[in-house]
Amino acid sequence: MKNTARNLLLLALMMASSGLAVALRPTERIASLGPAVDLETLVPRQFGEWQVDDKVVYQQVSPDVGAALAKIYTQVLTRTYVNKSGYRIMLSVPYGANQSDGLAAHDPEGCYPAQGFQIMSKSKDVVSTAQGALPIRRMEALSGARHEMVSYWFTVGEHAVNSDWERKKQQMRYAVRRQIPDGLLVRVSSIDGDSAGAYKVQQEFIQSMLQVLPPDALARVAGLGPNAD
Repeated sequence: MKNTARNLLLLALMMASSGLAVALRPTERIASLGPAVDLETLVPRQFGEWQVDDKVVYQQVSPDVGAALAKIYTQVLTRTYVNKSGYRIMLSVPYGANQSDGLAAHDPEGCYPAQGFQIMSKSKDVVSTAQGALPIRRMEALSGARHEMVSYWFTVGEHAVNSDWERKKQQMRYAVRRQIPDGLLVRVSSIDGDSAGAYKVQQEFIQSMLQVLPPDALARVAGLGPNAD
């Protein structure tokens, strides 16, 4: 009799827990609350000394990786910029309308090795901008003679993060409000064997790009400005 009562109590607790989880499940998509995101117009084609180089065909990923990313992201912007000195920066901005666990942004630390790159080094850094501090990741990738230096960060809603823990924490903040955040992966890279020099130019590129963004775009792209809480 005691076992029966205990089992009934456990069943009741499990049902209550399940019901609470369903009741608190995020249902409201942030992406549906404001204007639709258009990456082509979100990021300018020209800013500071940088402009899009239409002569360069951007090869972002292999076809199989591209097909996998298409299932994760709503839009993907890929451009190559060049300055007056002829230095080229590759910009990749995948956008996902749903940044829940099942559709979390694809980390370059996993994407590059999948394409045959060896990760030589990686670190975290902070880029100082006129609008505030931007947390980023740095990564050095090597494939044959191709030496690629990468700077990147994620946004969850209007919060920039440079670690998986911070990304999870921001997702939880939205979940408490029963909201499903959208988000971006902003990746800036260049083919350069000089890591210090490449990262310096990339930082200048990032600062120049963010400086011309309007407040709403700045919050979405970098988690900075008056719209970011």
